[in-house]
Amino acid sequence: MTENTSTPTIPSPRRVSARLAAIAESATLAVDAKAKALKAAGRPVIGFGAGEPDFATPQYIVDAAVAAAQEPVNHRYSPAKGLPVLREAIAAKTLRDSGYEISPDQVLVTNGGKQAVYEAFAAIIDPGDEVLLPAPYWTTYPEAIALAGGSAVEVFAGTDQDYLVTVEQLEAARTDRTKALLFCSPSNPTGAVYSPEQTAAIGRWAHANGIWVVTDEIYEHLVYDDAEFTSILKVVPELADTTIVLNGVAKTYAMTGWRVGWLVGPADVVKAATNLQSHLTSNVSNVSQRAALAAVAGDLSAVETMREAFDERRRTMVRMLREIDGVEVPTPRGAFYAYPNVEGLLGRTFRGRTPRTSAELAELILEEVEVAVVPGEAFGPSGYLRLSYALGMDDLVEGISRMQDLLR
Repeated sequence: MTENTSTPTIPSPRRVSARLAAIAESATLAVDAKAKALKAAGRPVIGFGAGEPDFATPQYIVDAAVAAAQEPVNHRYSPAKGLPVLREAIAAKTLRDSGYEISPDQVLVTNGGKQAVYEAFAAIIDPGDEVLLPAPYWTTYPEAIALAGGSAVEVFAGTDQDYLVTVEQLEAARTDRTKALLFCSPSNPTGAVYSPEQTAAIGRWAHANGIWVVTDEIYEHLVYDDAEFTSILKVVPELADTTIVLNGVAKTYAMTGWRVGWLVGPADVVKAATNLQSHLTSNVSNVSQRAALAAVAGDLSAVETMREAFDERRRTMVRMLREIDGVEVPTPRGAFYAYPNVEGLLGRTFRGRTPRTSAELAELILEEVEVAVVPGEAFGPSGYLRLSYALGMDDLVEGISRMQDLLR
């Protein structure tokens, strides 16, 4: 009898945790990075991917940062929760812009809006909890919910509803595991804006059912036509103990690279999120916080100038997209995105290629005419594209003209 001397096979340990392996790369940043790489290589790529204003940060904000960098006090650690003077200014700005009063102690300053999103869900979600997520949604929301241990439950509203979900849809999706609702108005990626009446109805439903609301208000100043930004806490103040408000300076003040956001919430939630941040990152850069202080404490004249430019680009983009047969574009009334339905283009042949999904269509557009757009798969169902109109008018017209030539 021969002895078996072979070495048993030992399973290789997992190199990346299952938790992080399940998280997808940000689709919007991936598209933007690809467009910038092609452009750096000399290709005439026009990118509609990133939600990033093309304006420079207003000079008075930059001047405040320069002055702050020269002050030794800003070279040191500061409270993880944020500079007290900035939290006081955010409280004053909330009353001015949103119409309700908060304490500076309810504010946590974060490293950009994304950190605020994650920390909000981390503070209230336990494994097994469900979060109602109106779709189309910003690509980071479901990943942040998953990282916090929760499950996103998509509630889809299409072009026939102008991408606005109803209370009836939310109620149909509610279960005994529903812990929270993500509410975003004005919306990324669709540009949809809920009316005061719609916002109040959703808020009253959430309160009646004991559901937390995580509301993203970062596009509050970018509304057009007769649209009106409405903070859910202004119209349903009884939600104050079960609502977390997310905001930041990135979109309003053209400060995407400065990385300053914040969350506002009940004291126990803010304390828990602050404890988490104290281990994750400590304080936000003091120079960036001083720049944000100049932004939120100042007037909104620079913001209005940018909003007017976005409005002109919005109208131009919608008009040109509607000239493409098979494209349906609800009018975006907020933020700086158009979200056309392109199902009418799928299955048609363009230059010998027949896209079956919006991801394939976006790939075709990039490869054939060097225009970068984000496919609907990044935000929910296939059949849509997101285009940002936060780029210059000349590039906007040239980019959509190329799409028209390809898709007609």
